[in-house]
Amino acid sequence: MLSAAASAVALGLKANWKQFSLLVLINAFVGGMVGIERTVVPLIGAEEFGVASTTLVVSFIVSFGVVKACANLVSGQLADRWGRKDVLILGWLFGLPVPFIIIWAPSWGWIVAANALLGINQGFAWSMTVIMKVDLVGPKSRGLAVGLNEFAGYLAVGVTAFLTGYLASRYGLRPVPIYLGVGYAIVGAALSILLVRDTREHVRLELANHPKAASTLSFREIFVLTSFGDRNLFAASQAGLVNNLNDGMSWGLFPLFFVANGLGIERIGILKAVYPAVWGVFQVATGPLSDRWGRKGLIAAGMWVQAAGLLTTAMTRDFGWWLLASVLLGLGTAMVYPSLIAAVSDASHPSWRARSLSVYRFWRDLGYAIGALSAGLIADFFGFVAAIAVIAALTFLSGAIVAVAMREPRSAGPVKASGHG
Repeated sequence: MLSAAASAVALGLKANWKQFSLLVLINAFVGGMVGIERTVVPLIGAEEFGVASTTLVVSFIVSFGVVKACANLVSGQLADRWGRKDVLILGWLFGLPVPFIIIWAPSWGWIVAANALLGINQGFAWSMTVIMKVDLVGPKSRGLAVGLNEFAGYLAVGVTAFLTGYLASRYGLRPVPIYLGVGYAIVGAALSILLVRDTREHVRLELANHPKAASTLSFREIFVLTSFGDRNLFAASQAGLVNNLNDGMSWGLFPLFFVANGLGIERIGILKAVYPAVWGVFQVATGPLSDRWGRKGLIAAGMWVQAAGLLTTAMTRDFGWWLLASVLLGLGTAMVYPSLIAAVSDASHPSWRARSLSVYRFWRDLGYAIGALSAGLIADFFGFVAAIAVIAALTFLSGAIVAVAMREPRSAGPVKASGHG
């Protein structure tokens, strides 16, 4: 028997468009919090604090990636225990101090600490916007739901990266560009507290209509299954890790690489904006296409397009080529990002989908730390070109793993509850 509350809810985008649209807007503010850092923060380290080591400059991304990965890992469990809305609000409470710390930071260590808080903000808030949208639309439109969520988040990253680059070229690296983050944090938190409704009743409705009984898998079993035990979940987890590995590298190294090759900060802002903006916009198409065409082909091809973009960046010294490379990076990531989350949702029973997504997002966002740290070390010893080329090769290899290991589900909807298939 469904509860009275559950009987009043329905699955689908049409039935839930108001809450869905609100969550799209909120995730734009979540993405904007990362966007304030894409252009200016590496330059703050190099120019204001005189950090000479590339590895130390990208240390803020390492702290962000490790903390976000761990926040992702617990977000699914907390969402099932406390509710999605409470975890979303908690994420914003951790995000509110971040822009103020960046504005007033007296040393580079404060920037690193701010990014640890930003990691918690992103791990909780972004995870909840994804999970709640998947809850609302049900099994038939997961790719569309994820595509719209990631569109809003990464378009905001791109627009904010451009705006901060423009403002920094006019007013300096701090504090004016970071004021955007103050606004994002306040408005995002207010909307989450005042207007968002929890989606646990939508999950209960989906469970009531699901052909397989709810699973009693422990979190440890779900962690192992998502990481290694299921070929689709393994393929998605490693691709997510490598995708964010190259994103972490580009976040930390590209501004330094472009400056070393004589590019001004405003043009760097353009390049840093084009990549996430293309990534965001094209997910409106690639998410629904993954519902129609399947996940595997888009993921494998997307990783290879990313590899081509990275190699183009490394091998050229012209703004036009770098602009093309940024478009390729954005397009490839747009093919991959919503398809991966939808693939994990396909392979997860509704009773443990939130926890499986949290494990996937743990591995994916650990890639930020691994990418930034490894690329920083390679750049310190062998130069920027070598670092970018190595990450390009890893990205190509990851796409090949998806092509070999992943299988498309035989029918629409999630696979069997055991997750082995």
